[in-house]
Amino acid sequence: MKLNKGLNILSWVLRLVVAVILFQTLFFKFTGAEESVYIFAKLGIEPWGRIGSGVVELIAVILLLVPSTVTIGAILSLGAIGVAILSHLTKLGIVVINSDGASDGGLLFALALIVFVGSAIILILHRREVPVIGPTLFGSSA
Repeated sequence: MKLNKGLNILSWVLRLVVAVILFQTLFFKFTGAEESVYIFAKLGIEPWGRIGSGVVELIAVILLLVPSTVTIGAILSLGAIGVAILSHLTKLGIVVINSDGASDGGLLFALALIVFVGSAIILILHRREVPVIGPTLFGSSA
């Protein structure tokens, strides 16, 4: 399905916002930044959870920016960020307090919510393009 001009612009803005947020966190995950190591150690999955989630998010970023794979990227980013949100709600807290006592003020949780909502809207906009089930559930035309 081809989106009209307004929805296409909205799709690209959301894809860029989600991709930028996911991409900027990769630096911290892949360099082993103290805050990132602390978070994944608290979850009991350091270092493999940190590196693995970084790889998944990098793949999601790439897929979101390629028009033919946007739905797969949105699904992948929804899954990855859904796990992050659950981690905040169950173990980390909405405001993450690092081992040195520094607080993120809820920034990581807020960014996760932005990525989740943005990815969900992207997926809704491109629902007919979802492999296998999109055309069956939503039809192949507008």
